[in-house]
Amino acid sequence: MLISASAGAQDVPGIEICTVEKTMERRTSCLQSNVDFLMKTISKLGADHQQKLDAANRQIEGLKSTVIGLQKTVEELQAAQKRPVEDQKKKTEPPPAKDGAK
Repeated sequence: MLISASAGAQDVPGIEICTVEKTMERRTSCLQSNVDFLMKTISKLGADHQQKLDAANRQIEGLKSTVIGLQKTVEELQAAQKRPVEDQKKKTEPPPAKDGAK
């Protein structure tokens, strides 16, 4: 058995050079095929980019909530750090003098 080394032409989607076609029908068909290919490619790329944008927006929202949580933690730590300083000031200040002898 011999297998033919030359395979039949396959219709692979892509941009074709339509100027080589002699008849208007074939040229029109070729151009329409190019338009269809480009429209499918644009649609596919648009969908891919929209998925990437959606994923990025979800990640941004997650990061925003993380930042809000960290800001609250920092505020709590700063408030806790100020309390001992204020308590220390109250302990070291002498009580106000009473002017009983005039």
